[in-house]
Amino acid sequence: MASVRATPGRTPQGPRPQAALATCSSPAPVQGHGEAEEEEEEEEQEPAEVSGRPCGSLDPKSGAPIHLCILWNSGYLGIAYYDTSDSTIHFMPDAPDNESLKLLQRVLDEINPRSIVTTAKQDENMTRFLGKLASQEHSKPKRPEIIFLPSVDFGLEISKQRLLSGNYTFIPYSMTTTEKILFLSSIIPFDCLLTVRALGGLLKFLGRRRIGVELEDYNISVPILGFKKFVLTHLVSIDQDTYSVLQIFKSEPHPSVYKVASGLKEGLSLFGILNRCRCKWGEKLLRLWFTRPTQDLEELNSRLDVIQFFLLPQNLDMAQMLHRLLGHIKNVPLILKRMKLSHTKTSDWQVLYKTVYSALGLRDACRSLPQSIQLFQDIAQEFSDDLHHIASLIGKVVDFEGSLAENHFTVLPNIDPDIDEKKRRLMGLPSFLTEVARKELENLDSRIPSCSVIYIPLIGFLLSIPRLPSMAEASDFEIEGLDFMFLSEGKLHYRSARTKELDALLGDLHCDIRDQETLLMHQLQCQVLARAAVFTRVLDLASRLDVLLALASAARDYGYSRPRYSPQLLGVRIQNGRHPLMELCARTFVPNSAECGGDRGRVKVITGPNSSGKSIYLKQVGLITFMALVGSFVPAEEAEIGAVDAIFTRIHSCESISLGLSTFMIDLNQVAKAVNNATKQSLVLIDEFGKGTNTVDGLALLAAVLRHWLALGPTCPHIFVATNFLSLVQLQLLPQGPLVQYLTMETCEDGDDLVFFYQVCDGLAKASHASHTAAQAGLPDQLLTRGKEVSDLIRSGKPIKPVKELLKEKQMENCQMLVDKFLKLDLEDPNLDLDLFMSQEVLPAGTAIL
Repeated sequence: MASVRATPGRTPQGPRPQAALATCSSPAPVQGHGEAEEEEEEEEQEPAEVSGRPCGSLDPKSGAPIHLCILWNSGYLGIAYYDTSDSTIHFMPDAPDNESLKLLQRVLDEINPRSIVTTAKQDENMTRFLGKLASQEHSKPKRPEIIFLPSVDFGLEISKQRLLSGNYTFIPYSMTTTEKILFLSSIIPFDCLLTVRALGGLLKFLGRRRIGVELEDYNISVPILGFKKFVLTHLVSIDQDTYSVLQIFKSEPHPSVYKVASGLKEGLSLFGILNRCRCKWGEKLLRLWFTRPTQDLEELNSRLDVIQFFLLPQNLDMAQMLHRLLGHIKNVPLILKRMKLSHTKTSDWQVLYKTVYSALGLRDACRSLPQSIQLFQDIAQEFSDDLHHIASLIGKVVDFEGSLAENHFTVLPNIDPDIDEKKRRLMGLPSFLTEVARKELENLDSRIPSCSVIYIPLIGFLLSIPRLPSMAEASDFEIEGLDFMFLSEGKLHYRSARTKELDALLGDLHCDIRDQETLLMHQLQCQVLARAAVFTRVLDLASRLDVLLALASAARDYGYSRPRYSPQLLGVRIQNGRHPLMELCARTFVPNSAECGGDRGRVKVITGPNSSGKSIYLKQVGLITFMALVGSFVPAEEAEIGAVDAIFTRIHSCESISLGLSTFMIDLNQVAKAVNNATKQSLVLIDEFGKGTNTVDGLALLAAVLRHWLALGPTCPHIFVATNFLSLVQLQLLPQGPLVQYLTMETCEDGDDLVFFYQVCDGLAKASHASHTAAQAGLPDQLLTRGKEVSDLIRSGKPIKPVKELLKEKQMENCQMLVDKFLKLDLEDPNLDLDLFMSQEVLPAGTAIL
């Protein structure tokens, strides 16, 4: 296909191992993003991910300058860079990254760019990261030049225009604009908005700096010989189409009417059935693991060791206790952020207290577990005594019940004697003020029936008396020896000598107490913030434990087993595997095995009737492989996973309204990704490719793609192809040899019925049994019978003739119509034109009858 020319480094003999990694795509995110969005109330932070390290298509010794363009927005990172050694642009589809930008740092460590291009409009996290990068004066290698371009240069539409209007040597000049769009859409992921914007900004920078053509005429543009995808070492390449068709993620509108605008919930998906995490950070880490499946065997085995430990019957109670403790691990970074801004809420202290004590409970529990498991050892050692110090301080100082009742920070008794004394006075004020009011009433006019002494914060003590009928005007409010203050709710408020004495003696108790408690809260905040570094590691380890407990719970409930990893095995071996989603929906599920290792049977052609389970089998192989590569137990009796560097699929067509691509063009793009990027370590799943066009053309394309891979010999990817093109075998369109293995779905004909066993076995399907499937869909028997007749005539090469019974019925209908026209004819009508009637009505009807 034409898109092969976009990756000139690839040849039919297959790439070198190092080059293969450079042409694989990085995992695509499941959630939408792109243009700047409003900041949410909660501070988003991804859990730390420590597995793997970056790699690229670079030779570290070459020293060729690399110019990198980066964009980070809403927790996702878009990267594109230009390699001057081979004049190619490399891009990494949008990938999730946390606020510390650890993924970006890994990329920088690998490619060592000469310059970093980004937008001048940055958020605080990126600004801090770039500032730290620029301050490394004595770093080795030399720190990169940081270049800021106006944010308008990174606009989505203008970036698309730059990409589509670029002068690329690998695109034939004879291509029309539409053909060029279709060509580039098979190479560049236009659905990854940050990547598209990063590519647009990079092209703007290259054109402005004229990299590599500084001394040439201005009409000579910067050479771009191809676009390649960039993936990190140990990560498995999976594109967005694969995540969608395998139902790894599936978002659905939330049924609640209160969440119509923005509410999405996880539907029936692999993530949905495995996500049993109790804390927010565990769920975020599980999603991160799903978007970054890895080949790092040490990391994978460390995850499986923890899961296997909690699956032991004697450890069930411990797992449940840890799960309960993890439910109290809350959004600590948001609380710490509010502390720094002095915006701490009353409830934050109780949440922080529960989180810290839960973390201490996790530490104590893990100290009693085998320290041979690294996670337990890390929690036992790194949950330091700073946590106990923080919990002790909060528990001794904060009055949680009082704080909630008063809706402000209050301290417990015996913390500050001065505060205790003022609170005691404040609590004794009612009875004391009653006595003061009694004495004040003795000195007032006898017409005043009653009075009271009240305390108002910020104002002080006041004498309150009821308004008399004689007090009609404001001048009537004046009373000798009292200073009038205000009228409220029919009562006059005054300052007297005694109330002034109380102000001087007791002061503004309420405000003084609040001020002193606020000072104590500030001191407590400083103590917590001074030890805040421990919370980062607490969240990292707690989220990891939460994920592994969730995976262990799912493995226990669904009967999963531990996979084995064999680096020497190229491919996978699955014994009695099950589809993790389908087995939950079907009353009975028939397990199937799969094996694709070594040099035999690398291309498996699966035939069988419709609805016999071919698509489920393909997805089952892909899902079991994926689950093993994220460190989960798998739905199989046994599973051995070899070196798998990518999973490509062509199963369902994902429509693209924005690009205006036809369904068949989308199918071609999906196959093109596999043809251009798959290596001998890749797993390729293809279902019914070629059905979107003419039967002959579709069959020819499918055969051409498979022959292309078979020509690679031992470097052929591991391919599972499900098809109803029986002519692929009957016409011997594929070369004979050990690389091809034919499988079919076992069935049995019971009279007119077709019984499905849903079992994969060696062999070929004899027929598609489309009529049986059509009968299940409810088509009339008459149509089914005629369909079988036409199908038999086509196979035998005989001409297709109309059915005689149908022809006779049609003739009788036409004759009846002609008779009706004659009967309706009025021969006495003077305006009747018989010649016109015969030519327009009779003759055409007679021709149809004959």
